Amino acid sequence: MLFTATFVVIEAASALGLILLILMHSGKGGGLSDMFGGSMGSVAQGSTVVERNLDRITIFFGILWFVCIIGLNLLIIH
Repeated sequence: MLFTATFVVIEAASALGLILLILMHSGKGGGLSDMFGGSMGSVAQGSTVVERNLDRITIFFGILWFVCIIGLNLLIIH
C-alpha cells in the first residue's frame, strides 16, 4: 500500500514536471527558454547549453514517468 502510494506521488510529480519542462522548450518563434538567455547564442551556435540541459532534464522526467507507469501496472497486476 505504501509502495503504491509512493509510485503515485512520484508519477504525479514527474507528470507535472514534464508538462512544465515541455512548455519551457522553444518552438519555431521561441519559447519560455528564451527568457533565460536561450536566444542569445541560438543564431551562432544552433543549440545553446540551456536547450541541451533542458532536453536532458526533460528526457529524465519522461523516463521517470514511464518507469512509474510500468511499476504501478506491475503492482496492480500482482
